[in-house]
Amino acid sequence: MIKVTINSNKVSITGHALYDDYGKDIVCASVSSIVITTINAILRIDDEAINYSEKNGVIIDILKHDVVVDKLIENLIDLLENLEKEYPKYIEIRRC
Repeated sequence: MIKVTINSNKVSITGHALYDDYGKDIVCASVSSIVITTINAILRIDDEAINYSEKNGVIIDILKHDVVVDKLIENLIDLLENLEKEYPKYIEIRRC
């Protein structure tokens, strides 16, 4: 299962969906696409707004809150929540 933990300054994504075989897992592919697109968009707007690491999953540290960064993070969360509704056995979101 993919676990997403959200707080005001951090988004953490860990685990594997195990929906299907490696390379065919649409849940993992969706999460990866959502997260990578969001990170790239934020960094193109302001490369000092976030830090991220890809060790044991993806951790996004939000360093600057502004209208654009906050909207992109909200969009990330909305997309992941929609995915959670469709595949509740494979992704779980927790807010702290």
